Amino acid sequence: MTTTEEPRSGLTVSGKPMSIPLRDVRTISRQLVGHFVDNVIPCGTLPGDVIAGDVTTVTRICLELSVSMLDGRDIPAKTERLAVAAAEWAREGVPIDTILHAIHEGFKVGMDLIVSSATAKDYANLMAGARRVVELLDTMSGTVARSYVRENKAVVSEHHNAVHTLTSALLGGYPTSTMARECGIALAEEYTVLALAIPEHPDERHPTLDGKVVARRKLRRLQAELATRCGDSALALLSVDGGTILLPTQACADAGLDELLTQLSAAARVPVTAAVVIAAVAEVPGAADCAHELLDMVQRLQFAPGVYRFADMALEYQLTRPGPGRERLASLLDPLDEHPELLETLRSHISNNLNRTRTARLLHIHINTVDYRLRRIGRIIGIDPLTTSGLWQLRSALIARSFRERTQDDSG
Repeated sequence: MTTTEEPRSGLTVSGKPMSIPLRDVRTISRQLVGHFVDNVIPCGTLPGDVIAGDVTTVTRICLELSVSMLDGRDIPAKTERLAVAAAEWAREGVPIDTILHAIHEGFKVGMDLIVSSATAKDYANLMAGARRVVELLDTMSGTVARSYVRENKAVVSEHHNAVHTLTSALLGGYPTSTMARECGIALAEEYTVLALAIPEHPDERHPTLDGKVVARRKLRRLQAELATRCGDSALALLSVDGGTILLPTQACADAGLDELLTQLSAAARVPVTAAVVIAAVAEVPGAADCAHELLDMVQRLQFAPGVYRFADMALEYQLTRPGPGRERLASLLDPLDEHPELLETLRSHISNNLNRTRTARLLHIHINTVDYRLRRIGRIIGIDPLTTSGLWQLRSALIARSFRERTQDDSG
């Protein structure tokens, strides 16, 4: 309702104001609250002080609002009180369906009181009253919903900001105990640090779609799934391309990480890759750097999407450390610079776990061509990729070379 509407006259039943059965607000409020506790199941689980306080107060506000509207009087002040109450309930976590269900239950009881003295002669007035009641229900429901959603968004935003601040502090190595208490988020003693890579969704490059919108929706789906699976225990800094997630090791066992990544990938609708390092809370900054270096290595070597743990990739990680050993290994593949198709075949063959059929399919060549190229690589560089020792040397060389290329790109 707006303040520009023409004032309306009050409605009557049997020659008396329709609102009379509702005017003993205090008594009827107590009756309605008892009815809510007995018939609206979630209300029965609320603490006694909430029932005696907030529930009774809101019930009284709704009754006063009903009386005013049935009498045709202005109601802005009363709707504002209802909006304030709804906002408080949102902040306290009272479900909105409980509030709306209680309002509808109150209307049922109120209508029974109103029509109890009606006769056949009151038909026209009852029809007008029914329309007024529908307007009243719309006013109450709309007021509660708008205020509740607005406040709930504010609460979510506050929590999001708190998580963002605490996660940034953890990754930055700043003292976090005081900040954690202020944010209301408990710190774990140990975290599973996940460096996440989120690839583009195919629709991000669709010519008729807004790629930025598609990317944001992809990220929101992943974040929602993470919240569903891990609740408030997950601390994350994510963009549409990836980022970092911190999971308390007690809340998410290592065995569940593969399933979690599968669920996140399904939600994002793209194959997500994660590198994992476990560290005590004070060691999180270094662990995050290590995890992202590991992730970078996995991507450069074109490994399949999945979960890569530091314990399983420690040797590959060590091969990427600067030093003469890395330079020597990387130089083994220099003769292939003039044969990019051979270097790509070797890279694909190793990343596909030596599966020649999968390599052939990926490169769109015949499996015999894969064998021919591998033999040719052996002739050019003097190391046979079809033997165990040769393959190990070439795999190590490929790892070292991928990081020498990164150093050259960074310096250029």
